Amino acid sequence: MTYLRPTFRHPALPKNDLGYTVDYYEGSLSTLCAGCGHDSINAAIVQACWELNIEPHKVAKLSGIGCSSKSPAYFLSNSHGFNSVHGRMPSVATGANLANRDLIYLGVSGDGDTASIGMGQFVHVIRRNLNLVYLVMNNGCYGLTKGQDSATADVGSKSKAGSVNPFEAIDLASLAIELGATFVAQSFSGDKDQLVPLIKAAMSHPGFAFLNVVSPCVTFNNNPGSTKSYDYVREHMEATSTMDFIPIRREITADYDAGAVETLEVHDGSLIRLRKLATDWDPLDRFSAINAMQRAKQNNEILTGLLFVDPDSRDLHDILETTERPLNALSEADLCPGNAALETINAGLR
Repeated sequence: MTYLRPTFRHPALPKNDLGYTVDYYEGSLSTLCAGCGHDSINAAIVQACWELNIEPHKVAKLSGIGCSSKSPAYFLSNSHGFNSVHGRMPSVATGANLANRDLIYLGVSGDGDTASIGMGQFVHVIRRNLNLVYLVMNNGCYGLTKGQDSATADVGSKSKAGSVNPFEAIDLASLAIELGATFVAQSFSGDKDQLVPLIKAAMSHPGFAFLNVVSPCVTFNNNPGSTKSYDYVREHMEATSTMDFIPIRREITADYDAGAVETLEVHDGSLIRLRKLATDWDPLDRFSAINAMQRAKQNNEILTGLLFVDPDSRDLHDILETTERPLNALSEADLCPGNAALETINAGLR
């Protein structure tokens, strides 16, 4: 068996505005289990980056430990990458982003990597509003260590071994909204039509963008009684809206049926268009989003779509008023302003 991807591609593959076919955005062949939801998410990331005309070398992908954290090897092989220790991806992302704001940062994590050992880091990367797409591949179990329940396993859900989880789940999307995240969305790995626009919108958001994606583990958590299985999610999924993301300077081709349509403009002029299905939900109102999540939970539904967005978000660089140039582009003269400037600074501290 080989893990080398074949180089042959159909000669008629379409190209994006940069002249790249979609295979330029792929990575190595996946070693995840056949049918794993994570591979569907990887494919959605590839599609989103290709459609956005992103140059892969301008992307930095980061991860922690877990099945999900292996995923960056399977997309954007021409980008930067760093696989950190368990739960510490946000620290690495923060340091890299502060050193070079010119890159697009994509952090991939899992429910164990985020909701357990990495919870402290998750909380603080939200409050700092780091310009980062934080994507959780959420399967409710520890797939690398034989399927034990994770902190996102729903109370009463049954594992493949037959045990019933007695503990309440940590709802990462609701937590992100309550902690002040400026972009929060939830989706399902089996819904590519919804997931690709959400990824595109998240990558264009100026601040912390959180994506919680239910991604069934076909080996350990795709059984009857599991609330993270393919069948359960398909039967209980409720969408806030249908969504389209229209990048700036691109023709708007979205066509919607009759209904309440909301157009949100982000910082660069790009548009998020929502056709509301949940008419009592407002994506610009944090309390409305929290209420919608709680109502869905009471009805045993999994609410997907764009839950909340702050179009006027200010990221960590704006908050700290840092230099607009990457640190490796600063000269000694920039970093050492001279004795006179240092005397002025010291005088202000006396």
